[in-house]
Amino acid sequence: MKKIFLFLSLILSVNLSWSQRGQIIAYIDMEYILENVPEYIEAQNTLDAKIVKWRTKLDQQAREIEILKTDLANEKAILTKDLIEEKEEEIFIKQEQLRKQESLYFGPNGSMFSVRKQLVKPIQDQVYNAIQNIASRKNYDFVFDKSSDLVMLYSNKKYDISDLVLATIDRTRLIDTKNKQKKEQQNAPKELTDKQKEQIAKKEEAKAKKLAELEEKKKLIAEKREAAAKQREEKRKLLREKKEALKKEKEEQEENKNNN
Repeated sequence: MKKIFLFLSLILSVNLSWSQRGQIIAYIDMEYILENVPEYIEAQNTLDAKIVKWRTKLDQQAREIEILKTDLANEKAILTKDLIEEKEEEIFIKQEQLRKQESLYFGPNGSMFSVRKQLVKPIQDQVYNAIQNIASRKNYDFVFDKSSDLVMLYSNKKYDISDLVLATIDRTRLIDTKNKQKKEQQNAPKELTDKQKEQIAKKEEAKAKKLAELEEKKKLIAEKREAAAKQREEKRKLLREKKEALKKEKEEQEENKNNN
């Protein structure tokens, strides 16, 4: 009733000023506009999916608490006082954790508020900018929102600029898309001349030749290292054989000496 009284007072005051200065009034249906903006629907679907995910997690925690309560009620008769207090403390802690988690998701500064601001606010700003643009061009003095808490007892369709707002948003989106494409085309690499292509080909050829020479040098160095390692191994083998021969000769001399 209070809203109706305020609205009627506003209309009377507007009509009075209208008769004096020729005020121009229009209205929009924000719900209708947002429902026809694809970006808003996509953002709202994303937000709804996150809300479902958060609600599922909270419901799971709530069920776990209910199970703990049920188990405690069934086992209370056979538990000691200390065990009962311990389980009650566990339930209390989990309830506090659930309340905090719910606040983190759905509180005044929670995740839902942040995600909505991140996803939906830019689209709402786009709508408001379109309304301000239209109001400025057509010299509207007042633009009301039919879907808000303000009660409109009657509204003439000819003052509804909702479709005009949508057309303005579409036109702005089209302009932004064209500007983006133009910028991409400007930043795109230009077609190379035959001379530039030839210079690039020569550079690539020289680079490939240099890499091939470097690989060849690495191969020669590796071969030299392998040959040197092989020579060292052969020398070690000869030394081992000489040592073995000397050792065997010494053992034979000792054996002959003992036999004599």
